[in-house]
Amino acid sequence: MSRFFARGSDSDSETSSEEEEVLVRPHKPVVAFAVSDDEDDVKRVARPIKEKRYEEVTGLIKNIRSFKKNKDMISMLSTFEDLTRVYAKAVPFIVEESGSTPKFYLRCLSEMELFVSTLWADQEGRKRMSKINSKSLACLRQKLRKYNKEFEAEINLFKESFEEDGEESESDVDLEVKSQSNKMVDFDLTVADAPVQQKSSGDESDDSIDWGSSSCESESSDSEQYVNRRHEFFRKPGKEVEVKDKKDKAKQKRDKDRKQHKAEDDQSDGEWETVKGGASIHIERETLFSKDEEITSDVLVNKLHEFLSARGKKRTDRLEQIKLFNELLNIAEANNLGVVVSIKIKLAVISSLFDYNPKILDAMKPEHWSKLLNVFDVTLDLVLSVSDIHIQENIPDDREEFEKPPYVIRGCILTVLERIDAEFFKMLKECDQHSQEYVTRLKDEIAVTKLIEKVEKYLLRFNSGPELCRFYLIKIKHMYYKYDENVVKQKRGEIPVDYATSINLMDELCKFIYVHDEVGRLRAHAILHQIYHHALHDNWFEARDLFLMSHLQESIQFSDTATQIVYNRTMAQLGLCAFRRGNVEEAHSCLVELVSSGKMKELLAQGIVIQRGYERSREREVVEKQRQMPFHMHFNLDLLECIYLVSAMLLEVPYMAAHEYDGRRRMISKVFYQQLRSSERQSLNGPPESMREHVVAAAKSLRNGDWRACTNYIINEKMNVKVWFMFHEVEKMHATLVRLIKQASLETFLLTYGHVFDSISLHSLSGMFELQLREVYAHINRLVADEMVAASVDGTNQLMIMHRSSQTSLQALAQQYADKISYFLEANERILELKTANFYRGGNYRDRQNWPGQEWSRTKRDGGTLNYHASN
Repeated sequence: MSRFFARGSDSDSETSSEEEEVLVRPHKPVVAFAVSDDEDDVKRVARPIKEKRYEEVTGLIKNIRSFKKNKDMISMLSTFEDLTRVYAKAVPFIVEESGSTPKFYLRCLSEMELFVSTLWADQEGRKRMSKINSKSLACLRQKLRKYNKEFEAEINLFKESFEEDGEESESDVDLEVKSQSNKMVDFDLTVADAPVQQKSSGDESDDSIDWGSSSCESESSDSEQYVNRRHEFFRKPGKEVEVKDKKDKAKQKRDKDRKQHKAEDDQSDGEWETVKGGASIHIERETLFSKDEEITSDVLVNKLHEFLSARGKKRTDRLEQIKLFNELLNIAEANNLGVVVSIKIKLAVISSLFDYNPKILDAMKPEHWSKLLNVFDVTLDLVLSVSDIHIQENIPDDREEFEKPPYVIRGCILTVLERIDAEFFKMLKECDQHSQEYVTRLKDEIAVTKLIEKVEKYLLRFNSGPELCRFYLIKIKHMYYKYDENVVKQKRGEIPVDYATSINLMDELCKFIYVHDEVGRLRAHAILHQIYHHALHDNWFEARDLFLMSHLQESIQFSDTATQIVYNRTMAQLGLCAFRRGNVEEAHSCLVELVSSGKMKELLAQGIVIQRGYERSREREVVEKQRQMPFHMHFNLDLLECIYLVSAMLLEVPYMAAHEYDGRRRMISKVFYQQLRSSERQSLNGPPESMREHVVAAAKSLRNGDWRACTNYIINEKMNVKVWFMFHEVEKMHATLVRLIKQASLETFLLTYGHVFDSISLHSLSGMFELQLREVYAHINRLVADEMVAASVDGTNQLMIMHRSSQTSLQALAQQYADKISYFLEANERILELKTANFYRGGNYRDRQNWPGQEWSRTKRDGGTLNYHASN
């Protein structure tokens, strides 16, 4: 017999039957690169192609599952492509025998489909991905959807059976894979490929094992032991069947218990309540305290401190902690431990509700937010019911007093209110500003305002200056941007002067902060909010004087970002107030930096400007989003830009008329000048459509002295809808605009055509521009005083007498031409001097005196200019 089989001798067959089976391992040759006839001693194992295909498929599936945990979409995509290719090769060996796609493969496809769809739906998560990962996710989603169409029916059947059987454990999945692998292995090995095992048996001789026979029993007895050794060697035979039987028995037992409970419920009078699986949410009293233990306030507070010590730790169950605090509260009320102990526990509940949100930058869930408001409201009611109670954050735990007054508790009501206020604005920022959810969340401001009023009652008991400053600033932030109609009624005389309006309340709160603030930052915010509130109600002079006295414009660039945002918002409101009052120059100066910067949205904290060639980091973007203002506090950017352009038009057009022939005149508004020049460069100009086009068309009409056409361009239905209807008093705003346009048109007319007239009647000007005579008289006097027009006013005859001292347009052009020629002449002389090295020509007189070999003579021209001539 060949040495390949390495059979033992006859003596080996006579060993005891109790001896275990020993797997004979051949010895490999030690010498490298040795080629001899002894190569037959090396035993080779022939693996079936079905097993190889199976291992390739299962190995790729394991890799896909590991990549899913890491969210490595690049590797997952390439592995999925390899899986489809390998499975296509393995289909003849896997599917033909069973007649269907194996479950482990369907499970892999369904899990991948669910995983990819979940990632694709998470838009924030996709934004955090790298570009390569995001591209791989999109490519994988497309390929997976296309590939799964071939298995759509089988995947649906698998999902239905999976839902009926319930979730499978990892051990069940492994058993399924192993059983599938056993079915796939082919055991038809040839005699030359079969390994040898020595089996000791006392009843059988060595002739009973015939490797070359065609008996199926002999082939399946020895070869199967080795081929299945990979799956069956380390586990007992029939374990799959046992596990399956155990699962079936457990399922039958559960069904039997359900039927039994249902039958008992039908017989009983009570109602059966179906609950979800999991731990019971009710905590028995014995789990917190022993049965015979006397529950006092000290014992309960010590237990509370024990629970609070787990706060913030890594594996603390926050929901379970809230339940424990609620259970302690029930125990305290059941044992009548007093209101002060209940307040202490409720403060702990509030802290745990804040901690339930793991991400500080994300807003709280609506259900937790509602619960937080309710708990804090009840806590404030309990605090106000106790007259002598002190809640301070600098009190140690061993100094707390719960038994007798004065009661002392460690905590801070004001800090809780500040966190609730910050959480309220955070929820508004994360809501869609055009959805109903934003309106629902905005209604919670009523509840927050009630909490602020209750906290004020508590803080006024102690009258602490720094704490009241912090509290008053919270109160100011909720009222400074709101328009109070009672202020307007009070100006009209409809309400008495001593009536409490928002202006008076803001004045009291801000004055308290001005006196008692020790930091300086609160004072700056308070004064900016008060200026904003005055400007909102058109108190221009009060707002302007307060702004000039604060001197914030001198040091605002050194302030923090939040203060700068408040400053920019105040300047925008000041500009609107100045324009409503007809102060065009002040409106332009307030808005010029915001509009000309090109980042008005970002400066007002109303959005992030996406700049070309500039990429923000994820952390930077999150911080900037936290600075944004809620939508109901936003300015209309089109309104601000329109007010700025109209103000620039009313200033720039008369200035252009006065300095038409001045080649070096300055620009009042660069933004308006660019809009005007871009319109002039166009060959064809149609009717205006956008807001900017309306302003440019109005400027051209104003430049020609046609104030009616200018008014029609500024005030029309389209502009009303976009801009002017956003003001409180639209008719008053229209009247102010018409008056400003008439005055600017009058000024432009006089500066453009004044040199043509010897005298102009004031009555003619009044009728031409539909202004009152006193308005015309006052405006002309201002032009004469500012030396913009060379004229005098005859008050007796109501005439404007023009003086001829000013140049005509031809004289002005000639003067410009002469200046340019002289400039070019001087430039040419300098170049000539550099080339001829005659540096002292045209120099000063003393240097010419020291010039060697030259004699200078002094002559005088007709114009009185002294000239120096050099002679040899």
